[in-house]
Amino acid sequence: MTSVYIGTSEFAAAVLAAASPQLGAALVLTRPPAAKGRGRRVAPSPVATMARELGIALAEPQALEDAADEIAALSPEAVVLCSYGELVREPLLSRYEILNVHPSLLPRWRGAAPIERAIMAGDELTGVSIMRLVAELDAGPVCEMQALAIDPDDDYGSLSSKLASLGAKLLLAALAGPRRFLEQHGEATYAQKLTAADRILDPGQPAAALERRVRALRPHVGARLADGLAVSSARVAAEPLAAGELAAREGHLYLGASPGTLELLRVQPPGGRAMDAASYLRGHAI
Repeated sequence: MTSVYIGTSEFAAAVLAAASPQLGAALVLTRPPAAKGRGRRVAPSPVATMARELGIALAEPQALEDAADEIAALSPEAVVLCSYGELVREPLLSRYEILNVHPSLLPRWRGAAPIERAIMAGDELTGVSIMRLVAELDAGPVCEMQALAIDPDDDYGSLSSKLASLGAKLLLAALAGPRRFLEQHGEATYAQKLTAADRILDPGQPAAALERRVRALRPHVGARLADGLAVSSARVAAEPLAAGELAAREGHLYLGASPGTLELLRVQPPGGRAMDAASYLRGHAI
C-alpha cells in the first residue's frame, strides 16, 4: 500500500509512529515550522519531527492545496488525515477518499480539542472514530469506532497516548477494508479550540470541575490561577473555604471553589520552577 499522511500535532505524530510501517506512507504533509512557547522559537511540527525519524519523505506547504500535484504523482491508494489544524479544500476533498482519525466518539466532540473537552466535561467514555472527510467539520460518515474508558486519574498526556494507539489500530483496520460507512447519528457537540481563558481556574466553578481542568491541560498547556500561579496537580478536598479564598494550612495549599475546595498539590510561580505545595509555602506568603 502507498499512502499519504497529513497531520501536525503530537497526537498525529503518535498515530503515525504507531501505524508505521504497515501504513506504507510514501509522503507526510504537515504545516510549516511555527513560533512556539514562551520564547517564540520557530520549530517544526511534531509530525515533521516524527516523519524525519521514520525516514519518510516530508513536505511542509503553506497551504495543503499547494501539494496537490505532489500527492497526485504518487497515485496513493490511501490518504489519511489526523489533527492537521486546517480545513481541507478542493481539489483534494473530492479527488480522494480521505480517512480522518478523530479522537472522540462522533458526533460528540467534533472540533479542535476533543481530548481536553472530554476530560473537562467529566465524560466517562471517549474513543476514536475513523471517518471519511467531508466539507463540514468532522461530520463525515464513520467506518470504524471504538470506545475507551477515561480513568479518574487520566490527564491529557495519558489519555492521548492511549487514544493514539487505538487510533492507529482502527486506521489500519479501515485501510485493510472492506469499509462500510455509516452516517453519524445523535446530537453533535463541539470541542472549541483552547484559549487563554480556558487555562484559568475560576473559583466560581465546582472544585471537581477545576480538578478536571487541571488534568485536561496537563502537561501540554497548563492550568493556573488568575494571579499567574500555575497548577499542574490538584485534588478535591474536604477543607471548608469560601469561594475564591486561597489558604495555607499545615503545609497544604487550598483554593475555595463554588462548591467545594481544591487542594493545589503541585504549583509553579511565574518565572519559577515547579514544586510541591509544601515547598512553595516555605518561600511564599499567602
